[in-house]
Amino acid sequence: MSRRYEVLLWSTQRLTAAILAACVVVHLATIIYAVRGGLSAAEILGRTRGSVTWGVFYAAFVFAAAVHGGIGLRTIAIEWLRLNRRAAGALAFSIALALVALGLRAVAAVAIGP
Repeated sequence: MSRRYEVLLWSTQRLTAAILAACVVVHLATIIYAVRGGLSAAEILGRTRGSVTWGVFYAAFVFAAAVHGGIGLRTIAIEWLRLNRRAAGALAFSIALALVALGLRAVAAVAIGP
């Protein structure tokens, strides 16, 4: 793989880290606000159902986590498992796709409902 590709992956991981940091702050602040307001988990889920805003927010959270984690797993596979870059990329991509599929399934269950 080229040096440009490695720099792109590094930059993308830093960008997704920033997105994840913002998402975690919003997520935790929302939970703290809701719980302190006396809402139960069922009431919180009732309020998120049908919300396009929360659906888009959590979908972005899922994509950022999958991309960030996938790039990190690729690096781990190269360094620890001694896989070549192409094999490590394929493994990490597969895991990232699985994370996106599972994460979006959870988002759909919360934002859209059963």
